[in-house]
Amino acid sequence: MNPMNHRSKMDLRRRGIYLLPNLFTTAALFAGFYAIVQAMNGRYEIAAVAVFIAMVLDGLDGRVARMTHTQSEFGAEYDSLSDMVSFGVAPSILMYEWAFRDLGKWGWFAAFIYCAGAALRLARFNTNIDVIDKRYFQGLPSPAAAALVAGFVWVMSDNRFSGNDLRWYAAALTVFAGLSMVSSLKYYSFKSINMRKSVPFIVIFLFALFFILVSVDPPLHLFLLFFGYCLSGYVMALLDLRKTRSTPPGQP
Repeated sequence: MNPMNHRSKMDLRRRGIYLLPNLFTTAALFAGFYAIVQAMNGRYEIAAVAVFIAMVLDGLDGRVARMTHTQSEFGAEYDSLSDMVSFGVAPSILMYEWAFRDLGKWGWFAAFIYCAGAALRLARFNTNIDVIDKRYFQGLPSPAAAALVAGFVWVMSDNRFSGNDLRWYAAALTVFAGLSMVSSLKYYSFKSINMRKSVPFIVIFLFALFFILVSVDPPLHLFLLFFGYCLSGYVMALLDLRKTRSTPPGQP
């Protein structure tokens, strides 16, 4: 075999591998863009589902890059820009179109707090990625915040509630999600879980139970799941504060 042909085939294969995680990122970006378009067209449930699809695709691109050893600075920057569209702009526009139009300046102010919180959260993550504890996120991750906001729209629309009836609750939830992203609260990252190691049978059973619960009523259980995850940072902060106050002076 000609060495040059073999080398060119290896180069093409390598380009294909590097292309794979960026395809997932592009798909996540498209899902975020699609959510924006559907929200502007008044199809709020479809827009909310598109945000969740973007979240799944966003989780896959990083794992594919690590599995194929194709991490790159370009991929990291592209992923961050995609996250800003899918988990920053799309949820804020979705919530504004669904519930904030009649709130005037308060409506776009609440939507902007969320959008700015997502941008600041992503910028801080990119600058602190090498210095923070890998087991925890600093501040609520933007995909979880987007799932909280989109999940609220989804579950309420599924139960025939209009955004105008719940506009102040929606505004409070949106601001809460935005401020949680820029907070210093710790959120468990689940990165310490090794999928390649053997796990107890109870873990598999809990995973199966989780999928069964979600399949029964996806909007409700997904919203409750991410709402609980959002509150977990505050619970951990209260536990740390309680532990610090109960520690005698001078003892580490």
